Amino acid sequence: MLRFTAERFVGMIVTMLLVSLMVFIIMELPPGDYADRYAFRKYSGTGVSVTEADIQAIRVELGLDKPMLLRYFDWIGNIVLHGDFGQAFAFETSVTKVIGDKALLTTAILFGTLIITYLVSIPIGIYAAVKRASFADYGLTTFSYLGLALPNFLLALILLYFANRWFNADIGGLFSAEMKDAPWSLAKAGDLIAHLWLPAIVLAWSAVAYQLQTVRATMSDELNKLSVTAARARGVPETKLLIKYPARLAINPVVSTIGFDVNRIFSELPIVAVVLGLTELGELLLRAYLDLDMYVAGAILLLLTFMIVFMNFISDILLAWLDPRIKLGG
Repeated sequence: MLRFTAERFVGMIVTMLLVSLMVFIIMELPPGDYADRYAFRKYSGTGVSVTEADIQAIRVELGLDKPMLLRYFDWIGNIVLHGDFGQAFAFETSVTKVIGDKALLTTAILFGTLIITYLVSIPIGIYAAVKRASFADYGLTTFSYLGLALPNFLLALILLYFANRWFNADIGGLFSAEMKDAPWSLAKAGDLIAHLWLPAIVLAWSAVAYQLQTVRATMSDELNKLSVTAARARGVPETKLLIKYPARLAINPVVSTIGFDVNRIFSELPIVAVVLGLTELGELLLRAYLDLDMYVAGAILLLLTFMIVFMNFISDILLAWLDPRIKLGG
């Protein structure tokens, strides 16, 4: 297991290095750079003529005149060695200060969504498989189809409407009015948790529906295996039998798609954030691209892709723990 973990860890590091190179290339794809945008904003409408030499001087001042490969090594080296993501040109401060709180809140939404997804879908999917063809099974199946059909942002609009219509409550945002601009403390963290349930439920809606069907299908298949029949014949208690044999293997497909769920959450979060008034990285990423603020955009892309790669690593470790055959197959 230790060797398996080490191999997967090295693979994760190599993947992240390749991803960082791809991210930097994507940062370089838009025509022009921040020097062009800065000169346009500063001198537009002033009647001042801006020459190419003026733009080049700005480029030298910002360190954008160096070859791309050299800038990449400077960028990734500062991140790895110093945790420095570079300068946020449009904000005139460091990238870390610009994305710090937003990255923390995005991560909180992500893990809140994942926790709700698996705490709901796994036990309910197992129950539906055990009670197959029952009224509960049909009801849960109908619920899962509804979850796949109803978009998350529409669910967010429905919840906002009923909250205001019935309870006269504003459930948008991640903080109450008095805590929004307060410094971080235990009280503010508690306020965040109290507001986190809504976006987590909205984003988990379709994932719960999909994973519920996955667990139900795989659990139904495992229940018919000879190993389960043999264990039942030996007199193994039913609850212990379900957990030790079919349930443990039935959740393998769910564990293997953790990275996919993370990617889906990041894809759906920006539009849900607009509906619910959330603070997250999607809007900042779009703004950074429009401003050609490459280090802000690159840091956000790198953090999001790192989270996906890291969760895939966790997925591999969990799969190896749940099913030793995976380690043996290496």
